[in-house]
Amino acid sequence: MDKEAEKHAIASFDRWAQAFNDRDADGMVAEMHFPHMRLANNKFHVWEKPVDFHGPQPKMTEQLIAEGWARTFTKSITAVQSNPEKLHLAIRQSRQHKDGFEYNGFDTLWVFTKLDGKWGVQFRSSFLANAVQAIGASEIRVVLASYDSCAAYRPRIKAI
Repeated sequence: MDKEAEKHAIASFDRWAQAFNDRDADGMVAEMHFPHMRLANNKFHVWEKPVDFHGPQPKMTEQLIAEGWARTFTKSITAVQSNPEKLHLAIRQSRQHKDGFEYNGFDTLWVFTKLDGKWGVQFRSSFLANAVQAIGASEIRVVLASYDSCAAYRPRIKAI
């Protein structure tokens, strides 16, 4: 494990998580790289630019409050793979009511990248369900095709 990468990625995550709890969109965006992608409920969502994430945060806050959210608590965070420019964090999150009751616990994998000397989260894969999420993102469809179904492209495919 690259300890320097781990230190920077976890510090970035901690700042992002504090900004999320403070509902500070500028603080969250400061810890993200764009385009930013999230996989949840078997759907990919992408925020192409910071404004795509930042703009809808007041609506996200309203919806969080409507579901009874008071804060998100990080129960565990573990670096699971890394190199000097990318690190994967396995995280256990807990959405909680004011009294600390966990109403939605979930696992999530965050991929941090070092771009232009700065660490930030660029991809998240979450098992969060039955809760507000992905506000302002564009949903993208990923289509995987077999080699046989790509007959028109086969002449352009070269063996490596």
